Amino acid sequence: MGTLVKITVYTSDVGAATKAFRAAFDRIGDLDRILSDYKTDSELNQIATTAVGRAVKVSDDLFTVLAASQELAAATDGAFDVTEGPVIRLWRDARKTSRLPDAAALNEAASRSGYRKLHLDATGHTVMLDLSGMALDVGAIGKGYAATEALKVLSSLGVRSALVAVSGDLAFSHAPPGERGWHIDVHPDDPALGGVPRVLELTNAAVSTSGNAEQHLDVGGHRYSHVINPSSGMGLVDDITVTVIAPDGLDADGLDTAVSVLGRERGLALIESRPHAAALIVQRTSDGVKVMMSSRFRELAAQHAAVAR
Repeated sequence: MGTLVKITVYTSDVGAATKAFRAAFDRIGDLDRILSDYKTDSELNQIATTAVGRAVKVSDDLFTVLAASQELAAATDGAFDVTEGPVIRLWRDARKTSRLPDAAALNEAASRSGYRKLHLDATGHTVMLDLSGMALDVGAIGKGYAATEALKVLSSLGVRSALVAVSGDLAFSHAPPGERGWHIDVHPDDPALGGVPRVLELTNAAVSTSGNAEQHLDVGGHRYSHVINPSSGMGLVDDITVTVIAPDGLDADGLDTAVSVLGRERGLALIESRPHAAALIVQRTSDGVKVMMSSRFRELAAQHAAVAR
């Protein structure tokens, strides 16, 4: 999926750790072969040709990710959209050349995108695409799914305390020995966020963060995020960072992107509509830093702020 993976486990012996690592990385490798848009022979990329105009049965993993994606797309009126693959690929190339994508090319790519052009059937686990030339990109939700799936493998092998990090997407189980929870940074050390704990001690959850700090394009005095607004086909120019805490990575990973596109107010409303999710939204503007916390995040911050040592 075009990123790095780190796994941390606590076990009784080296042999158990080695077995756990191998099994967890094997699971992520399987998911990479299914979900990666970087691999031409991945299942995700293959359906771009095999499922045009006809229903094609797909693996349970791919169907799970696409079903969650379509649910979130419908809930956000397309602010989250995994069919934006043609547009995303143009922006990926733009970051390599340091030039904005051509407007005509963006319009043409957008004509091959749109979540209503993707059809799923839950009974047969089938997928159908309306148009040839479509491309799916589940990078905004698949990494979180992979993290949680790898964690499930570790738990099935008796590993009670583990953390899986797939880029900025984390999934973790019980606390490390002698700790109250995993120490999770929820924002950078910034004086403007003095009222928000920087580190939370959390267990049995997933955390995903979306922002423009690492992947972006700087052109003409503007910073364009790698997160694309499907309604415009443009990278976000708002300096917004969203951290979402949820029970599993599938939810956390998709929601941080959706909130980024929706913006502070609409994004917060989306989070509040999902009682098990929590979000910290930080937006830097010319007027200063604006911080919004969901009600669930406030509860977690009050209960699980790391104790200074």
